[in-house]
Amino acid sequence: MKLRKRAEPHTLGFQIAPMVDILLVLLCFFIVTWSFAKKELDLKVRVPSAQNAQESASVVNQTVLNVRTDGTVIWNNKPVPRAELLTRLKDLSGLFPDYSIIVRGDEHAEYRYISAVLDTCREANIWNVAFATRKVE
Repeated sequence: MKLRKRAEPHTLGFQIAPMVDILLVLLCFFIVTWSFAKKELDLKVRVPSAQNAQESASVVNQTVLNVRTDGTVIWNNKPVPRAELLTRLKDLSGLFPDYSIIVRGDEHAEYRYISAVLDTCREANIWNVAFATRKVE
């Protein structure tokens, strides 16, 4: 009787192609989520609507300041007091003379809070200030 011989075990090498596929998918995921996180939107701030609102392209030398209804200024998801805001903006305007600020003021915030942020920008010698709005629904 003739019996079949056992196949000798083969050692498989490290398969790099599936690993590259996984890394590319992860890279795409992080690039997409990074672009959303970069907008620095505070969900507690609802900006006013405007008839001709347009979405602006994000620029490298640009910061978004969120002003809540109670007057709290939010920078990078952290509240910033006015004195610290002034020193940060002075540092930025010293490094980048054409630095821009986008003010996202809540539609129910009193104008004195927005005016305080504008005064702080003026004191820091930042002249490129824009206001965020949304399209009319």
